[in-house]
Amino acid sequence: MRNAKSCQATIQRMNPGPSPHPSSLQGVSHYENFPVASLLCPPHLRPAIAAIYWFARTADDIADEGDALPQARLDDLAAYRADLMATAAGRAPSPRWADVFGRLGPVIRQFALPVNLLADLLSAFEQDVVKQRYASQAELLDYCRRSANPVGRLLLHLYGVKDAPSLIESDCICSALQLINFWQDLGVDIPRGRIYLPADAWAPHGVDEAQLLGLQSNQNTINLIATHVSQASAMMLKGSQLVKKVPGRGGWELRLVVQGGLRILDKIAAQGFDTLQRRPKLGAWDVAVMGWRALWM
Repeated sequence: MRNAKSCQATIQRMNPGPSPHPSSLQGVSHYENFPVASLLCPPHLRPAIAAIYWFARTADDIADEGDALPQARLDDLAAYRADLMATAAGRAPSPRWADVFGRLGPVIRQFALPVNLLADLLSAFEQDVVKQRYASQAELLDYCRRSANPVGRLLLHLYGVKDAPSLIESDCICSALQLINFWQDLGVDIPRGRIYLPADAWAPHGVDEAQLLGLQSNQNTINLIATHVSQASAMMLKGSQLVKKVPGRGGWELRLVVQGGLRILDKIAAQGFDTLQRRPKLGAWDVAVMGWRALWM
């Protein structure tokens, strides 16, 4: 699920792999836009970030893993939402996800987490169950508003950064990361029936659904992808000043988050914007480039 791929350990963010049990405080990958308890994260925040991560990861699995029918997934997500609300209200949730809410409850109370942001994430997971096409960029960004932006806002809340300009910059970074993941994974998502390229941009580029479903790499599809890559780059750069506002090691983590996203865009451009046929990945050299660029931000 792509909204489970949206602010996680920097390299694994763009190269997903298996995720650990929530008690692990090392880098995790499934929920890709989440810098979950990485080495740069302040130790006192690691349990809180891991608890939020595991809440999102479990909801992602409910919505996307296995072979359950859509209605069964929606029913389970509704039950999961009810447990979230019970936990937030200080009531006992069901025993079904005791491990998740047993960790999340103390974090909600200790940090006064905005529960509406956690609920927004669930809304995006619910949408993923039933929606596989996006009519416009505005519709896609509304999805990012619920699937990715809450992650950044929750992390800023933990760091005590709450001013409006910083929240807007965080939204830009997280939405950009979500979009970058979409454009990176076109060749993975489309065969699964998910087309995130907005439909109202197809015709102006001479592209139709059949070309996308057939993963046809021609000049029209390449131009369509390039346009959206450029938009994601501009959005990331618009939010990049946030790295100077997050204190301590968190600010360095964020620098690597931004540079990881931008480096993936570099890789997409280097292969001629053809992600229908080949998914770009980060390697050891890219890590070095990201680190160098982060130092000079």
